[in-house]
Amino acid sequence: MNHGQIAQFASLANKLDKMIESLDFSTLSKKDKVAVKMHLGFTDGAQTIHPFYVRRVVEKIKETGAYPYVTDNPTAVYNAAHRGYTQETCGCPLIPIAGIKDLYGYETEINYRNVDTMNMAGVLHDSDALVNLSHVKAQNNVGYAAALKNLGVGGYNGSDRFRKIHEIFNSIPSWDPGKCTPEHAGRLVESCPYGYIKYDEEKHDLVVSRGRCYNGNCFECMEADREVGCLNMDPEAFETFHEIIAIGTKKVLETFDDEKLFHINFLMDMTPTCDCMGIIQPQVIPDIGITGSRDIVAVEQASIDLIGEEELIYGKVPPYFKHLNTDPTVDLHPFQRLWGPLKDPYNVTKYGEKHGLGSRSYELVEILPAEETLNMEGRHSYERGPSFT
Repeated sequence: MNHGQIAQFASLANKLDKMIESLDFSTLSKKDKVAVKMHLGFTDGAQTIHPFYVRRVVEKIKETGAYPYVTDNPTAVYNAAHRGYTQETCGCPLIPIAGIKDLYGYETEINYRNVDTMNMAGVLHDSDALVNLSHVKAQNNVGYAAALKNLGVGGYNGSDRFRKIHEIFNSIPSWDPGKCTPEHAGRLVESCPYGYIKYDEEKHDLVVSRGRCYNGNCFECMEADREVGCLNMDPEAFETFHEIIAIGTKKVLETFDDEKLFHINFLMDMTPTCDCMGIIQPQVIPDIGITGSRDIVAVEQASIDLIGEEELIYGKVPPYFKHLNTDPTVDLHPFQRLWGPLKDPYNVTKYGEKHGLGSRSYELVEILPAEETLNMEGRHSYERGPSFT
């Protein structure tokens, strides 16, 4: 991210160009239909990847003679102009990933826990090549979200995204109804300072929102349950989301030839929760830059490692994180300090590697580091008059 001179050749835009050269888009074929898979955000969420960078990537794809298009779920595409994404700003069409009603897809075998099949988004499936363009941020379900979640969740139809993927936690029971009386269930509901435990007395049904839970940082419910022991907050339950993302991503990547796959992560304007929230959020990690690779696991591992070298900007963490872990003697990734130790960002790459998506081993090559550009010859040029180029 840092640069050694006030000059265009040292800027992040030029570094992105150089990164794309290293990724080598020349393996794209003329007239390939290239899906640029993004999360375009919702409503007032304006902290996704800036259209400036999107257009930069799109123009590099066009130089190969291929035909790029930006794609995401229909809702995000339909209101994308509200956040600056248009065909004019991005340089290519914006196409709903699963058709106009989020229903166009291909039934795909998943065979994981209670999920037999999911419908892969049809427009993504039909593409010849993929540029996986992801905004890195913390995330309540898995602790961290970028390239794998962009495909493993965002690559499927709406009903499956919400009813199968986001409810995968329920494949492992969160409580034992035989051990829990209605009176104890009431105490558990009262124990959660966030209101994430609900109880239906008529059905004797207790629901724990694991996806929202600040597990390990809070666990006031576990304290209230100590003498009864009806709650289940085992790490395995929290890792189900990581694994179904890895499986879903694998199915998406298998529809492409290896030389047609590219993954670019933007470690900038990193927020404490997902872009799905559709709101402006504080930046809780300093900007780091952009990572890229043809190996999705490697690019995720490098991104998580780079964030791990930083500290949370504690003054920017919203007050609704009532159980933020600030103990410097506890070894936690910054995103675990937000969402709890059981939502370990490294589970993303652990399951990615387990399912054969790539390697957690990588070599980090910095493009145009500040010490190099500091000594490069060149002058900064100003736009001294009106320009229409």
